[in-house]
Amino acid sequence: MVSGVKFHIMKRISEHYDFIVIGGGLAGTCAAIAAARGGLKTCLIHERPVLGGVASSEMRVTVHGAGCHHAYGRETGIIGEMLTEERARNHEAINENGWTNSVFDQVLYDFCVREGNLTLHLNTPVYDVIMKEGEAVEQAPHTELGYYYRPACNTSRQIQAVVARTQSAEVEMTLSADHFVDCTGDAMVADRAGCEWRMGTESRDEFSEGHAPETASTDTMGNSIHIRAKDVGRTAPFTPPEWAVKHTDPGYFYDQGRSPHDPRGGYWWIEIGIPWNTIYDNETIRHELTRHALGIWDWMKNHDPKMKEVCKNYALDFIGQVPGKRESRRVVGRHWITENELARREDYPDVIAHGGWFLDLHTPGGLLAPSSEPAAAEGYKQDSEYAAKSYIGPYGIPLRSLMARDVDNLFMAGRCLSTSRAAMGTLRVMGTTALMGQAVGTAVSQMKQHQVDFLKLADDAATGGPLMEAIQEQLMSDGVFLPNRRHQAEQDLSLAATVTASSSALFHGQTPDDCDYSDGQRDWFVRPPVSLNKVQGQLLFLNGGVVDSLSVFLDNSGEECTVHARLVRLDYIWDYRQGGSELIAEADMQVPAGDGKWIEWTCELNGLPDGSYRVELVSDSETVRWHRVTHFQPGHVSYAYLSPTAMRDQHVGQSIRVKPGQPCYGPEQIQSGVCRPQSSSNCWRSDAGVGMPQWLQLAWPHPQTIRRVNVSFAGHLLMEVHPEPGFWRDPQTAKDYDVEALVDGRWKTVHRVRGNYQRQNKFTLEEAVTCQQLRLLVLATNGDPTVTVYEFRAES
Repeated sequence: MVSGVKFHIMKRISEHYDFIVIGGGLAGTCAAIAAARGGLKTCLIHERPVLGGVASSEMRVTVHGAGCHHAYGRETGIIGEMLTEERARNHEAINENGWTNSVFDQVLYDFCVREGNLTLHLNTPVYDVIMKEGEAVEQAPHTELGYYYRPACNTSRQIQAVVARTQSAEVEMTLSADHFVDCTGDAMVADRAGCEWRMGTESRDEFSEGHAPETASTDTMGNSIHIRAKDVGRTAPFTPPEWAVKHTDPGYFYDQGRSPHDPRGGYWWIEIGIPWNTIYDNETIRHELTRHALGIWDWMKNHDPKMKEVCKNYALDFIGQVPGKRESRRVVGRHWITENELARREDYPDVIAHGGWFLDLHTPGGLLAPSSEPAAAEGYKQDSEYAAKSYIGPYGIPLRSLMARDVDNLFMAGRCLSTSRAAMGTLRVMGTTALMGQAVGTAVSQMKQHQVDFLKLADDAATGGPLMEAIQEQLMSDGVFLPNRRHQAEQDLSLAATVTASSSALFHGQTPDDCDYSDGQRDWFVRPPVSLNKVQGQLLFLNGGVVDSLSVFLDNSGEECTVHARLVRLDYIWDYRQGGSELIAEADMQVPAGDGKWIEWTCELNGLPDGSYRVELVSDSETVRWHRVTHFQPGHVSYAYLSPTAMRDQHVGQSIRVKPGQPCYGPEQIQSGVCRPQSSSNCWRSDAGVGMPQWLQLAWPHPQTIRRVNVSFAGHLLMEVHPEPGFWRDPQTAKDYDVEALVDGRWKTVHRVRGNYQRQNKFTLEEAVTCQQLRLLVLATNGDPTVTVYEFRAES
């Protein structure tokens, strides 16, 4: 017996916090960090030994979000910091599901441990909810509406505490707080607190949603486990256990959207839900998934005519045993999101995040169904009827959808938010849910700062009132992008400054021969020329009002043909309407037979408003192609045909030249209040031919006292994290820089940074400085010959 230790049946602890987060997936982790950074005494409770939820090394699902389908749609803020840090620390490449190692677990743990206001309780499931002057409830749902429906049955409108037990420690904790957020995925806290919820599928008639089935049902998407295999350099035999599923039909895989194309694994379609309940039957589902996963690997290794030889030297290295869930309870909140709102990009007054994953509803049953998710079943066609129907966003997400309707101190973040099942198909991915978590943590900290309660916040959010504006300003200050919002904080001194720079790049175009600095990402950008038998497009930011000519690099393997060209005005970079908002000019260009050559359109346009435009090309010929580029300049992305009326993003650039060069990267761009390309580039970019150092300067007519500085560089915006190799540092981020103030006629360094690779840098100066001129002096980037800055803010 250890001296001094007195044993009890159960050690019981009581703790009080400002804010308690239940569930340590990405939504919960970001909520806890945001609240702690906002000054709240915060507790994060998680049932597993590692943070990250489905993104952890236990489940190994890679983080997806809007950046997969929309260039410059990637999530920023806390989740952006985390993913950037993981790539910088991790030697592993990202494949797909099943490939995550424990480095990301440690990044998340590090981010939490750093926060002095944050207490972590891992290995600690919550099993009970204590209501203030009421009782927790256990009322079962009914299926009279077709889906599982549990009406509100709360006995109180306030949660007082949650009760949790630390596994293998015989410790029970009663944890009380002023506010709570349910990030459990299954909405366990909201359920016990008596909130109204749904689970299953609403009918098409209920909300007039195109992705809803005609008939309501209890069907849900399934749970998944993942496998990973490694090349061991020699023949690696595999014998499955007798209880593994036996596969003999190639059509099950290759005709039903379950292609086992990669010997390393990465198969999201190892999925089972119905006939089992994804909550109560999770262990049964785990076993069934294990049987199928082993059977799938047996098929690949020992039977598949296409993959047997490919997999010869591969050995199974990981098989998950903690199923990741896609769908269960959805809690009714202060606003109920529907598919139609997201499709029309509703401008919510309380927007706190954005999304843009496609509307992804898997076939119920998964491996037991006749086919997998519809997009996979049709071979991921980019211009099918289903692809056009499912391509959505980027859209905003309202705070009210994260506020419980029936309990007045409970938020939700993650897939249990207040939404129809159809809309949940796009909202459920982790990049998006992480933004929800940060928004909730920020909202609660702002509530305390402004001494506003939950009900007043709900009323304020519905009208976009002053508290909502403060929350939005804080989110944008912390790096979060909000659709239709510009950062315009009163304390931002840069808005009233005159901005100058050491040099500024002109956009002359981008060619197939442009130098490439993307290092490990290069292979991702190398794409073949694209046929013009369907309309293709290239974005241009035009500034200065004049375009004398445009040229495109085309080849033609047939006879001379005609390409129709038009220049159209766009509302912003994600304006996917064919023809944009206005036709500016059009012409027919003759393309001779032969290899690639520049084809010029002399358009002689004057008086063009500054903004975003698109060159659209199409031809009746099947033989003419438009060449792509391996490196394009910020914002200048391309578009492909999606439907007779719409286009979709391509994440790559088409070759194009414009005369004269366009001054779209001037220093004044950083005053736009938007930190990514939208209706303009919104960034300053130095001239690549000048070299380093380069500087960006703020000047005022009168002295200003500056205490805080916020800098946002380019990088980590164009696409998802997946193409980034191990130990990646985005070349467009500034590596070494100084912030200098002009004091008594001399430049004084007031802050110095070396070895940076994060996109956003926020810091408080050791001593406030009073000056009329402040400059950002960049000495080196992580590889880009230019400096690109979206934001250089000085605050009093």
